[in-house]
Amino acid sequence: MLADEGRKFDAVLSLEVIEHVANPAEFCKSLSALTIPNGATILSTVNRTMRAYASTIVGAEYILRWLPIGTHQWSSFVTPEELSMILQRASVDVKEMAGFVYNPITGRWLLSDDISVNYIAYGTKRKDLGDI
Repeated sequence: MLADEGRKFDAVLSLEVIEHVANPAEFCKSLSALTIPNGATILSTVNRTMRAYASTIVGAEYILRWLPIGTHQWSSFVTPEELSMILQRASVDVKEMAGFVYNPITGRWLLSDDISVNYIAYGTKRKDLGDI
């Protein structure tokens, strides 16, 4: 909708969405289309690891009931390598990735070097040939 209107933004954020879309590559292309050249594209998601399965699906859905059962499908989780490749193909160069770690004692999420469960990626949109 916004892309159809030709709208572009300095920064486009997609937090905890990509693991729920049918076609992550097309989704990232649409995010890129909304981002100005050199603008920021930021995505957070869940890594496809056994640890992520245990915490996100077993822990958050079945044990703690923080999320409705069936919210996540392990096969839809995206590894950092896959996300980097998808974004690269969508004209977004990944500059940095960091993990999110939940501290149950404080109830807070913290940035971490651990990207084995939740992580966030920051990239910049490459200039289109028409923008040079």
